[in-house]
Amino acid sequence: MNRLHGTKDFWIAALRADGPALQDALAEAGAGAPIPSRPGFSAADLVEHLTTELHWVREHTPRGVTDRPADPVPAAPRPDWPDALDGLRRELTGTIETLDAVDAELPAWNWAPQPKKAAFWQRRTAHEIALCRWEAESAVGRATALETKLAADGISEALDTWLPAGRRTGPTDLHGVVHLVATDAAYDWFVRLRGTGVALLDTGTILDSDDHHPRAEASGTASELLLTLTGRRPTDALVTTGDPRLFAALQVG
Repeated sequence: MNRLHGTKDFWIAALRADGPALQDALAEAGAGAPIPSRPGFSAADLVEHLTTELHWVREHTPRGVTDRPADPVPAAPRPDWPDALDGLRRELTGTIETLDAVDAELPAWNWAPQPKKAAFWQRRTAHEIALCRWEAESAVGRATALETKLAADGISEALDTWLPAGRRTGPTDLHGVVHLVATDAAYDWFVRLRGTGVALLDTGTILDSDDHHPRAEASGTASELLLTLTGRRPTDALVTTGDPRLFAALQVG
């Protein structure tokens, strides 16, 4: 198994690429446009969500401490659509500048069982903006795939961050091994499910002679895999074998 190890520069470059495309798609969509992957969610809802989250990340990450900050709170009342778009633009620009200026090793709280460092938010923000860019483009019927290496790192994030943090949306009572294969890149992942527990494995640790749990495999492009893992595409968009419930148990949100 080859896992991409992202860097601050890699994630900041992704933000600089996906940010303008996200803003263009939202402006084209209009406030009331539905987001297909989020039933009942509009472009205006997406703008409010992102503006609030980005402001929180920008204010919290540079503090240099690991105590948990207050949860983000949307501005009230919701601004008119042109002002909302401008607010998102300002927050996105400010957040990118902040994350670029912050050392990846700077202490910073996060919600995952891993080192409390600013790198978490550099990575997390890059993936959030990329996924929301895809959603905004879907709203105007022209979604383009996530960049391959970024999507592969996003799959790793889902498995090494979201799953250990307990942020699963699928069943938590299954046992077995799931093999994910990114067909457009030299990346694959093995995950062992133990009910509520999960383990991201190296290929060499999997031996048929001593593991007889059910198996499943899901393959697709890195973008397709990540969009499905995060609930933005249906599972039948992938090529799957074995028990489909095992893959569903990896979905996060």
